[in-house]
Amino acid sequence: MEESTAGGRTVTLKDLASELGIHPSTVSRILHSGSDVARGAASVATAERVRELARKRGYSPDPQAAGLRTRRTHLMGVIVPRLSDLVLAIMYEGIDEAAAELGYSTFVMNSRDDPEEQRRKTDTMLARRVDGLIIGDAHLDNGLLRELTARKVPFVLMNRRVPGYPSATCDDVLGGRLAAQHLLELGHTTVAVIAGEPYASTGIDRTAGFTETFAAAGLPVGGDYVIHSSFDVTGGRRAAEQLFRRSPAPTAIFAVNDFAAIGALGAIRDHGLTPGTDIAVVGYNDVSVAAELPIPLTTVRSPMREMGRLAVELLIRRFEGDDVSSVRLSPILIPRATTDSTAKRTEQLNSSLDRQQSLR
Repeated sequence: MEESTAGGRTVTLKDLASELGIHPSTVSRILHSGSDVARGAASVATAERVRELARKRGYSPDPQAAGLRTRRTHLMGVIVPRLSDLVLAIMYEGIDEAAAELGYSTFVMNSRDDPEEQRRKTDTMLARRVDGLIIGDAHLDNGLLRELTARKVPFVLMNRRVPGYPSATCDDVLGGRLAAQHLLELGHTTVAVIAGEPYASTGIDRTAGFTETFAAAGLPVGGDYVIHSSFDVTGGRRAAEQLFRRSPAPTAIFAVNDFAAIGALGAIRDHGLTPGTDIAVVGYNDVSVAAELPIPLTTVRSPMREMGRLAVELLIRRFEGDDVSSVRLSPILIPRATTDSTAKRTEQLNSSLDRQQSLR
């Protein structure tokens, strides 16, 4: 906790917060923001009260001196599977923006979603004396998080969750439900899921929300219609090809990642079918390219940048010794042309797919 001395008495951020009746993290954001009001931190009036009390109590933040006193480097480490992934790149932009507003620097490393690489990159960051970690590549079955907890390393998870650890994520179960409800309203009864990697909570939760909603409607999704794949175009294409070999073929596909959905669209095109007319496709995240495709992609929009910003806020609170709970942000369904014209009878759609298969 940064501190200053006035009249022989140490004044801390917590002292200021206690006197004002607001949270220490709010005081920190106000005093370290270059703008009149730290984004999302407080009203103009509250910001002025904080600054006035800081002046009155002789509190003058000095990041360099504070680092010497607290052994902080004001450096955050960020680990993601691949920064070439547009979704993760947008999250990192949110991290970098929010950290800079609070006087922190960040650096990011890629783990390639490999557990051994995760450990190596984590050790590298700790050797550089980061104050804490934002982990965007957590595996549900990975012991690394237990080790970091035992070592008392402050960290939060981002994008993916693991029970028992604080995380900033989208409500992916809800996102899966939104996709399912949309397809149910369009009359689809034979549906499939391109489910992502089985070790990532994002794919697991999105798939669970989707399949549970169809099951509640009396239309359970068979195991043969749930295909795990990598979170990319290649994985989506391969999974879609497997689904086209099912009988009956699905009339709608939910891909738990936009790039997997784009791969599925490529496979659909190669089979001579038209997305939105012959078969429905729903993606997830709403990356910028989704709206610009030749047939714009229906998708579930996740608050990517906001997740990054929230992860920083949670990590700052951990630095301050607060108990931190996980936060899930709400997704929104964005309907576009890949589902626009698919409110046909399921039998008609399956008939079209069967004709295509008989020609091969």
